[in-house]
Parts: sequence; structure tokens; C-alpha cells
Amino acid sequence: MVENPQMLESRLPETGTTIFAVMSRLAHDSGAINLSQGFPDFPVAPDLVERVYAAMRAGHNQYAPMAGHPPLLEAIAGKLAGEYRCSVDPAEEVTITAGATEALFAAILVLTQAGDSVILFDPAYDSYEPAVRMAGCVPVRVPLEFPSYSVPWDRVREQINDRTRLLVLNTPHNPTGTILAERDIRELEEIVEQTGVRVLADEVYEHLVFDEERHHSLLSRPALWGRCASVFSFGKTFHATGWKVGYAVAERSLTREIRKAHQFITFAVNTPVQVALAEYLAEPEHYRSLAASFQSRRDLFLERLGDSGWAPLPCAGTYFQLLSYDEQSDEQDTDLALRLIREHGVAAIPISVFYKDPTDHHVLRFCFAKREETLVDAADRLRQVW
Repeated sequence: MVENPQMLESRLPETGTTIFAVMSRLAHDSGAINLSQGFPDFPVAPDLVERVYAAMRAGHNQYAPMAGHPPLLEAIAGKLAGEYRCSVDPAEEVTITAGATEALFAAILVLTQAGDSVILFDPAYDSYEPAVRMAGCVPVRVPLEFPSYSVPWDRVREQINDRTRLLVLNTPHNPTGTILAERDIRELEEIVEQTGVRVLADEVYEHLVFDEERHHSLLSRPALWGRCASVFSFGKTFHATGWKVGYAVAERSLTREIRKAHQFITFAVNTPVQVALAEYLAEPEHYRSLAASFQSRRDLFLERLGDSGWAPLPCAGTYFQLLSYDEQSDEQDTDLALRLIREHGVAAIPISVFYKDPTDHHVLRFCFAKREETLVDAADRLRQVW
């Protein structure tokens, strides 16, 4: 075979396979308990699955409308009104996407222009920066304050200049499990008012908020409406990550632009799943009961760890628990993550990989979206590490 003399110049030269895929493969190959990648090991609700089957049998197997199945758009608008008291036009301000990742990508593409700066917070979910770079923009990473992982708003203000067009926020936050408080939203509103910067809010863990705290959706804030797009995930809400169905919500002029990208990235999303979800959303108990269910899993995991030497950091939301081992070892977090798989049969994610410049605070992330027996087994193995 003759080599191509014109080598392809990568648009993402520093990007390789995601840490989630790497750790999940290692867990599979070694038979380890996979607490690394964020997916449940328990089934989707049987009645939701039956609704998908029913939609298929009823003939809902061709393209859905590009923006989404109209009854689902209406159900989402109703849910947002009920949960966050925000009025959304389902036909003009909601778009069904192929998972939250597509929604984030489409929004970044259309809310920026090449050469713009986009503020991201470290540690950051790994899809943000590649999307920013593919949009021709410059990512500006602002570290969250350790160990609280709170937003340093003064530093955010320092980083904003005349090229800053977008700020990407994630609440509840992956990987840290923190949530934005009311005071954070007020700080954000002030920044938006003063600078005109737009905001992209990743709210995929909206229903997983614990200890009687509540999720502050940016959609509920009139001062941010028109400058903000929010992204959500049915995969996270209904334990069906493989279905890859999410949605973006924004003021209609922003939504028009998001849909321009969406129609050429995906065009339309799985029709029978959309039909089933539209029916399922009519019963709010399906998502309003999630917080208690996942909080009980978190508490079981931490109780089982007991005084093992692992130090849990506060987890106010998501289904990820951070554990510090700083008092036990000076081992690099990437090395410890690999050793846990090889020697103890538990897969976790090292937090340093979520930073632009790897910052090792000796913290690992564990997913507790698992069956109780899985969490008990994993915790018992982790008790043997120190």
C-alpha cells in the first residue's frame, strides 16, 4: 500500500480516546466492577420499555419532525412550567437532540464565531473543549476552588474580554457533584448584564439533587432568558443512556440557530422513543422520585465505606461521589485508578483528567448509579485498599 503523501492535519491533535471508554474497556477486560463510566447497571423501567414497543407496533418508525415529536415538545414545556415556573413555547423554543452531547455541540457551534473565547470551568466534562475547538474558538479554563469546587466569580470577571462570547456552566456538576447556589446565579446574572456574554447551561442531572437542596435552572431566571441555552438528558433522567435522547431549550431566536446546526448533524431523533417519552412525562412521579432513590444509593455506598480511610467530598447532586485519598497516599490519581482495577477489581475515574493542565488533588470519582449489591461489593473491595 502506498502511503498518502498528504497527511491529514487533525483538528483535535491532542484528543484521544476518552477516559470513560478507556476505563470501561479495562473494567470489562479484567472483570472489575465498573464505577467509572456514568451509566446504571439496573434496567430501564419496564413500563417505559413497553411504551417504546407499543409506539413501534403502532407504526411510529419513520422520521420524526426535525425539531422533535410535537407531543414530546409540549410535554417538556409543561414539565418546565411545573418544575421551574418558566413559560416556554414548545414549537419554537425546544429541540429534541441525539443526547445532550449533540445539543451541547450544536449550541456551541451557533452561539459563537471563529476566534471567540469560551470560558470553561476545570474540572470540566470532556466534551466541552473539543466542541469549542471544532467551532474555531479559544477555550479559556478557569479552575474551580478546591476542595469546595466553588466558582471563583472574581476570576471569571478577570477572564472576560471583548472576545469572550460564551460561558459554559454545568449544574449539578460532573465530575464534582456540586450545585450552583442562589448566590452563584445572582453573580452570573450580574456578569451577563455587565458584559453581554451568553451562557450554555448543562443541566442533565437536574433531578438528582440531594439533602433537600434544589436545582436552580437557568431557564427560571428572567435576567438570563435570551442570553442562555439549557441542555437536558432523558438518558440521565430515565436510566436509558443508550437511547441518546436529550433536548435544548432557548429563546426562539437562539433556538432557530441551534436547529440550523441540529438539522445537519442529526436531523431527527429516534421516533418511537420520543413517542414513549411524551406519554411518560405526563406522570411526574417518574422523575420526582429520582432524588430520594439516588440519595439512598449514595448513602449506602458511603456507609459501607465507613472508616476505610477514603475521605468523601460533599456530593449535592449527580450520581458521582468523589473520594479523597490524600491522607493515605501520595500516589498519582491515574496510577491509583489503574491499580484499583488490577488489584482490587474496581474501576474509577481520576479527577486530574478533567483538567486542561492535569491537577492532581488525590481524588477519584465513583459512579453510584448501580444496584445496591454492586455498591456493597465495590465498597467492600475499596475498604481493602488502605
